[in-house]
Amino acid sequence: MLEKIYLAKPRGYCAGVVMAIEAVERAAQENKKNNDGDLSVYHAIVHNNTVIERLEQKHNVHFVENLAEIKDLGQNMSDTVVFSAHGISPKVRQEADRLGLATIDATCPLVTKVHTEAKKYAAEGYQILLIGDSSQHQEVIGTKGEAPDATIVVSVLGNQKEDSSLADPLTVQVKDPDKLIVLTQTTLSVDDVKQTIELLKKRFPKLLIPASDDLCYATKNRQDAIKRIAPMVDLFLVVTSNYSSNGMRLLELANSLMNNSKRIESLADIKSNWLKDVKSLGISSAASTPDDLVQEIISYFKNKNPQLKIIEEGEWENIKFRPAKKVPAKKRHVS
Repeated sequence: MLEKIYLAKPRGYCAGVVMAIEAVERAAQENKKNNDGDLSVYHAIVHNNTVIERLEQKHNVHFVENLAEIKDLGQNMSDTVVFSAHGISPKVRQEADRLGLATIDATCPLVTKVHTEAKKYAAEGYQILLIGDSSQHQEVIGTKGEAPDATIVVSVLGNQKEDSSLADPLTVQVKDPDKLIVLTQTTLSVDDVKQTIELLKKRFPKLLIPASDDLCYATKNRQDAIKRIAPMVDLFLVVTSNYSSNGMRLLELANSLMNNSKRIESLADIKSNWLKDVKSLGISSAASTPDDLVQEIISYFKNKNPQLKIIEEGEWENIKFRPAKKVPAKKRHVS
């Protein structure tokens, strides 16, 4: 019988996700109040199915992968679009201006920092090695879009076969090894990035590494909590959607540490056979996972065993980002 649950702290929403979701909710409510029509969001505001479904159902939010889709949604659409937390390339911003859309940029400030670095170093003549987990991840697309001609997207060491479009850090070729910098996607494995940068530094001794680490604090903190808990549990559950980069890195980390981790979206995904002979259970969740999904799991197990011990490991974060601001349309589209 299950005796203990170790809950990771921090887990669930990070400051960037809170800022992004609140931006969408606030804009949707403002549209409704002013009868301005339904709100559109470019790409999933965060990578979690429950969040997307709730925004669609409660606020009539529409998610698009191409700004041209907004017109196709009908006349009841507002002329405001929200950009997702993962960041966008300059081309998307230019397209929004061309279409006469007002914009709300909900890009996480930590992603914006990487964008700023990409623009700065490209302007100074550096070639950029951008470490990412997929060439199709929205954050990678956005960052590369700031300096497309100067950027090579490189996989983390050992994962190059996951996406053949990524350059292999073992063999990547550069124009000038004396004018080279490495940047990273913010949601990668801390350990994998460290090993990859160490390899690149050996291959390119003059590789420039920015003084400020690109990996976000929330990514590091959630991975640290997994490391503390994994040795104490028989099974680890990570509550995340499968397209959440930071969530899948948590799952991989847990499995590497204790070889018995499972990804679930919610309580409904838990299989009873997983719990056979499990006395201690670890639970964490991605930075885009609503914590009520975790609390539902806790309540379920508490109802089955009122004597169950719930132990929280780690410390909560105390970081907030400023609300995203609306930028009026620069010009209206002329056919």
